[in-house]
Amino acid sequence: MTAKPAMDAFWMPYSSNKNFKAKPRLIARAEGMYCFDPAGRKMLDATAGLWYANAGHCRKPIVEAIQKQAAVLDCAPTFQLGHPGVFAFCERLAGYSPAGLDAVFLANSGSEAADSALKIALAYHKIRGNGGRQLIIGRERGYHGVGFGGMSAGGLVKNRMWFGGQLLRADHLPHTSLPENVFSRGLPENGADECADALSDLIAFHDPSTIAAVIVEPVAGSAGVLPPPKGYLKKLRAICDKHDILLIFDEVITGFGRVGAKTASERFGVTPDMLTFAKGVTSGSAPLGGVFVKNEIRQTFIDAADDVNIDFFHGYTYSGHPLSVAAGEGTLDVYESEKLMTRIVDEKLDAYFEDALHSLRDAKNVKDVRNIGLMGAVELHSSDSPGRRAFGIFERCFHEKDLLIRVTGDTVAFSPPLIAEKAHLDEIFGKFADALRDYQ
Repeated sequence: MTAKPAMDAFWMPYSSNKNFKAKPRLIARAEGMYCFDPAGRKMLDATAGLWYANAGHCRKPIVEAIQKQAAVLDCAPTFQLGHPGVFAFCERLAGYSPAGLDAVFLANSGSEAADSALKIALAYHKIRGNGGRQLIIGRERGYHGVGFGGMSAGGLVKNRMWFGGQLLRADHLPHTSLPENVFSRGLPENGADECADALSDLIAFHDPSTIAAVIVEPVAGSAGVLPPPKGYLKKLRAICDKHDILLIFDEVITGFGRVGAKTASERFGVTPDMLTFAKGVTSGSAPLGGVFVKNEIRQTFIDAADDVNIDFFHGYTYSGHPLSVAAGEGTLDVYESEKLMTRIVDEKLDAYFEDALHSLRDAKNVKDVRNIGLMGAVELHSSDSPGRRAFGIFERCFHEKDLLIRVTGDTVAFSPPLIAEKAHLDEIFGKFADALRDYQ
């Protein structure tokens, strides 16, 4: 029997440390669609880790790329210096961005990517002589990481309530989960005008000359998979254009094949001014994130500086770290060789996923079912203690069903790796249905 490791020192993030350490849920190894506990028990990963293992776990081309790089160049700064790999990678990576967003600013996570995009927006307006544009508009139930910028623009109450006044001036649009759209398949039919008009109202209230940017997730992920109503994102684009406000898409979750295209921007036909990414860019194998930036925005910074002084006073020690870049190169190799950016649409796996997910709509305690691409959610009716029912099912799936799911409040989220086959989906939803039925 495997000895229980010492656990006192590690203060786990976003966790009930008391609950976990009473009955640990440990992952010791992973391969493809599966994770394994220290005793070797095999568990099907229905969430691609934390929304990131799009190519599956421990893929050989990614592992070998990291190993090869570690033996040649372990680390290198990108402040006033560079290494060849980061430039080659960003040229390649730009092919995954919407047209015109060819500048790539690298960070190490989605949180850092969001804060970077918000800093770019504020500084861009200031350089152009519009320093009064200091307000950021986010959205209720939005998640843009845990930096003070992203936390201010985000709209998840628990992420904000602990930390007092935010550093960034922000206001919030209403979320897009409307009662009339329950059990929608794909993009909901209703609410585009209503939700977009709220932006016009906020702009009028604050005065457009005070607003720097609007930041939204095309599909709100961490809040429980909230797809936008049809036409909503295009309306946001038009309103921002009218008032010279930058539009930022946070695609940390929706990027790299999750919705059946390189980005949700591509899938929905709406091009923002900036687009943040992370997670899937390395299939979770190494920390890496960043911002795709419209060329004219980047050029504004460069033109405003001379040939010696720094043009943008922002960055991270590990921006463009050689090992992360190598992981990204290996990941793009897998995506391209296996056509994973469009596989779920080409093979109609998204439709199969949708049918399997919506087969649960009449199950006990189910309040709503939502989906787009290969991301979906089952929202449960709250018990006497909000979140307790979903968490209990999460524990049951791990300990009794050999299934890894993710919960956020009263919602169970699914985002399996893009290499999933129909048999994997059958197993995921069969086991989840059992856990849902058995749980009191």
